[in-house]
Amino acid sequence: MSQIKDTYEDYLKAIYFVSKKNKGGWVSNSEISSFIKVKPASVTSMLYKLKENDYIQWHPRKSVRLTAKGKKIALTTINKYNRLKHFFEDVLGVDNTFKLDELCCKIEHSITPEISDALEDLSLRVFQTNI
Repeated sequence: MSQIKDTYEDYLKAIYFVSKKNKGGWVSNSEISSFIKVKPASVTSMLYKLKENDYIQWHPRKSVRLTAKGKKIALTTINKYNRLKHFFEDVLGVDNTFKLDELCCKIEHSITPEISDALEDLSLRVFQTNI
């Protein structure tokens, strides 16, 4: 998968999370705005970019839904975040005083799939050793 902008990944993640509670996976502009705490005009601007790249299905003033391509990116980004958080908490023993959610969200955009897989492998090996 080619590298996409961090903000695109953040929006795709937000749409994915909000869509899980909505029938048919459709999400409104205001739901996205509330979820990521930005102004609705900023969301609209980003939706044009996401649609241009075939990450979403959307028409102005209508609800939005992820395409298969957008969903894949959202899930990959979420997976990287989860692996990072697991690594910091369970392998390194770092607690949330280091604002792990914020840190993992920043790092998730930078690591490659290979690094993400290596983190998962290391975490599994450490976990199995501690059993």
